[in-house]
Amino acid sequence: MTITTRTVEANGFRFAVDEAGEGDRLALCLHGFPESRFSWRYQLPLLAELGYRAWAPDLRGYGETEPKPREVKAYLIDRLMEDVAAIIDASGAKTVTLIGHDWGAGLAWTFAANRVRPLERLVIMNVPHPAVMSAVLRRSFSQLAKSWYMFFFQIPGLPEWVTTANDARAVRRAFHDMAVDKANFTPEVLDHYARNAQRPGAITGMINWYRAAFRLQGKLAGPWDPIEVPTLIVWGEADAALGLELLDGTDAYVRDLTIHRLPGVSHWVQQEAPEKVNAILKDWLGGQGD
Repeated sequence: MTITTRTVEANGFRFAVDEAGEGDRLALCLHGFPESRFSWRYQLPLLAELGYRAWAPDLRGYGETEPKPREVKAYLIDRLMEDVAAIIDASGAKTVTLIGHDWGAGLAWTFAANRVRPLERLVIMNVPHPAVMSAVLRRSFSQLAKSWYMFFFQIPGLPEWVTTANDARAVRRAFHDMAVDKANFTPEVLDHYARNAQRPGAITGMINWYRAAFRLQGKLAGPWDPIEVPTLIVWGEADAALGLELLDGTDAYVRDLTIHRLPGVSHWVQQEAPEKVNAILKDWLGGQGD
């Protein structure tokens, strides 16, 4: 199945979107930090085979999507949810399955809980429900230590310099060093992410997602209504940044929850173990929603 790239104008932005498949059932894939739409390269063809029109945009501040606002308030979760809603509206789809990884999963959780647009299904990869994350951070020194980078990102200017220094060496290492199986993180893949982080305005926009979450919060502060749509969590157990305890208590916020844990797979679950992830997606999504 061929992946093509298109521009979708929505909410005042020109979103670069990778696309596979056609029809009126949209599977919208939201990437994380420091990734891009490219992180879904293994899933888009599979979703198309399952009958979806699969879209993976570069989110606000990332990749080829323009413009890239510099102010922190532009990255408030409320504004990011507006982007997702506008992309869905622009698609003209009749049904929507929302799929997110890392920050894209945090956005997907919040979007679903706030019922911004009707969803058919929700798929989350390696990020906890925000209410669970908040509770664990308050009681777990271990998770606080793993989340050190979120606090570092609050410093003005310095994280941008550190992250992009030496041809974005920190971005390259984030993938290569955290991955258990490094086979899919070739020099060409690492070059892609490094180049994206070095685009004008990109690294500030990318880090501003963290700054807005800490300083402004918006809908991330709750309250959290239960998510009614069927929800799948795929979790690489060898995640160096997020502990397994972050799965505990999720069922208090989701009515219909399925969890698949993948031993020996890192945070970069859909890129590192695409065969395993795609098999789970095919089993859970295949034949549903017809």
